[in-house]
Amino acid sequence: MDEKYISRKQKIFTALVDKPDETKYQELCKQYAFIRRIRGDGNCFYRAFAFGCLEAVKNTSEAQKFREAVMRGPAELTSSGFHEGAFTELFNTFVRVLERSEADEQHSALFELFNEQNTSDSVVQYLRYLTSAYLQNHSDFFQQFIDAPHLKGYCSQEVETMAMECDHVEIVALSEALGVGIRIVSMEGCNGELNHITIPAGREPLLHFLYKNSHYDILYQVAQS
Repeated sequence: MDEKYISRKQKIFTALVDKPDETKYQELCKQYAFIRRIRGDGNCFYRAFAFGCLEAVKNTSEAQKFREAVMRGPAELTSSGFHEGAFTELFNTFVRVLERSEADEQHSALFELFNEQNTSDSVVQYLRYLTSAYLQNHSDFFQQFIDAPHLKGYCSQEVETMAMECDHVEIVALSEALGVGIRIVSMEGCNGELNHITIPAGREPLLHFLYKNSHYDILYQVAQS
């Protein structure tokens, strides 16, 4: 199969062959055992977020809460001004992927679905719309962090458009919209240490991402003994 959009998990010490900072690399390996590569097409955060959520909540106590958050999505979109015709098919695709994932005991369906272009891109587009809607519905808070005169115009150009890289404000909005905590581990900076940020602050992270060269991949923690 062509692993075009998302790859299978790989051990970190074999996957990260380029190790410009040995100290950061060693620290990363202490905390994380595996990495899953995401296609670098400008949609990497949204694709990583979608796959990571659907994979992480399966058969856990978080599954029902996540499903409930997903089902609130259409109301979020319509209240921000989206027409149902613009997102209904995308939302149905997202729910179909969620249900296929829940029913799959072998964990193969999710991987296959995310490597189908139409399905994978539909999931990404839906999350972009949801992020845009959440930003607009909470404009009193988010407008101050947007370097643009009008939030709606920013969302239309920078958030809803495929292949546009996301910024911190979009990550916060999507995390809050679906109630999912995220920990981002960054290889950036020259202080010799890994940089970490948890979104929202204080929430136990469900997902862990590696940020490197403006790109996001999924990280998997070392199993706790």
